Amino acid sequence: MAKLYFYYASMNAGKSTTLLQADFNYRERGMETMLWTAALDNRYDTGVITSRIGLQADANLFDPDTDMLAAITAESGARKLACVMVDEAQFLSKEQVFELANVCDTLGIPVLAYGLRTDFQAELFPGSAQLLALADSLVELKAVCECGRKSTMNLRVDENGKAVKAGAQTEVGGNDRYVALCRKHFTEALNNG
Repeated sequence: MAKLYFYYASMNAGKSTTLLQADFNYRERGMETMLWTAALDNRYDTGVITSRIGLQADANLFDPDTDMLAAITAESGARKLACVMVDEAQFLSKEQVFELANVCDTLGIPVLAYGLRTDFQAELFPGSAQLLALADSLVELKAVCECGRKSTMNLRVDENGKAVKAGAQTEVGGNDRYVALCRKHFTEALNNG
């Protein structure tokens, strides 16, 4: 039985790198994959999954209106898919997560989803919440706080490096806008900001 996997972590934990390594492993063995990334993530090239260490691969784009099940079903009719991989999975809608579960259950294709668990206010993203509820396997990837502890939180910072406490849940950015911290230092930064 194909499974739905959710690999989650704070920023800078290597989620995209891990996805690209898994994709390489499938393709090296002659297996077909289908990669997806969020259309709103414009930090790098559009339609490309890019890791901070320089690895990259072309990917299909999803937005809130994308019917993941229909697109994957059509692609699996054209070529035998061994695996579907989704980067920036926190931006999936609740419905899209159900569609990905359906890919596993009806098409028999495993789905590996990679994303953030929480936003800069320690709130679950809708896609992440649904993945935590539905995934057959939950895997936490580790990043390191400035103190050496495991980072689990994503602190949004302004241009001066000060903690941002309010704003839209989604604001695309990298190291210039976010810092991965342990819960203790996240809370301290918010209280001192």
